[in-house]
Amino acid sequence: MTSRRPPPPDVGLFGPGSVTWRLHADPMLGIAGLRALMLQALHPRAAEAVSQRSSFREDVWGRLTRTTEFIGVTTYGTTAQALSAGAHVRAVHAAMGAVDPGTGRGYRVDEPDLLAWVHDCLVDSVVEVLRRSGVALDDDAADQYVAEQVRAAALVGLEPHEVPRDLAGLAQAVRDVRPQLRVTAVAREEVGYVIAPPIPARYAAVARPAWSAVAGLAFASLPSWARRMYSLPDLPGAAALHGAATTVGLHALRASLRGVQGLVPPLRAGPHLRTARERLAQDPDA
Repeated sequence: MTSRRPPPPDVGLFGPGSVTWRLHADPMLGIAGLRALMLQALHPRAAEAVSQRSSFREDVWGRLTRTTEFIGVTTYGTTAQALSAGAHVRAVHAAMGAVDPGTGRGYRVDEPDLLAWVHDCLVDSVVEVLRRSGVALDDDAADQYVAEQVRAAALVGLEPHEVPRDLAGLAQAVRDVRPQLRVTAVAREEVGYVIAPPIPARYAAVARPAWSAVAGLAFASLPSWARRMYSLPDLPGAAALHGAATTVGLHALRASLRGVQGLVPPLRAGPHLRTARERLAQDPDA
């Protein structure tokens, strides 16, 4: 009798040959996530949904951690784990609503236009921040990344036709939404919490300057039109950078983070990526 070969390990939604695996393993992904939050807040209904129906003010770090966890699971987890994470997010969104302060009308936070805006902000931020940080990402690879992220959009309830499939489509999607964007008091407050979140006093002396540099670079990397809309005076440190200076700052930060990863082996890959590598090591073909 011939022995039956065990089934190959599950590579998840994307797999090790994907652009998504490569980009989401980069230490600058966190900066891209912060930029995405600031960009998302320019949509009044997206900002209100966060303000009215989340604990962002009381739990800034928790929200950022949950977002990071979701990206890690859906990128490097098994297909079942990714689908489960998506189902949880859809259930949470389905139970949430908000009220438009301008019209007094209620709306669901899982409306396709809002979900698509959040999706587009993250995808755009990953491409923009990582490119400007020195990551090798030509147009073909960027197009592939945008196309791969259609699978991530499906997890939160979007249909394939509701999100872009390449860079040109992504740029057009952002342009289409721009007339709806404006800076509300809620948006300014949310960005303020991102740039200067509450930090326990015993850590503030060390953590505050470090976080200001990180979050400041995320703000500095926003499109020029978005920065003009926020028009925040007296920005601290890196947040006040413009143009080439921002690009230099992003390069320097990435070099520093990669240097730390080189010195501390456990930091070279996140827990989800390490688990995925161990899972796939069971089958050399994977």
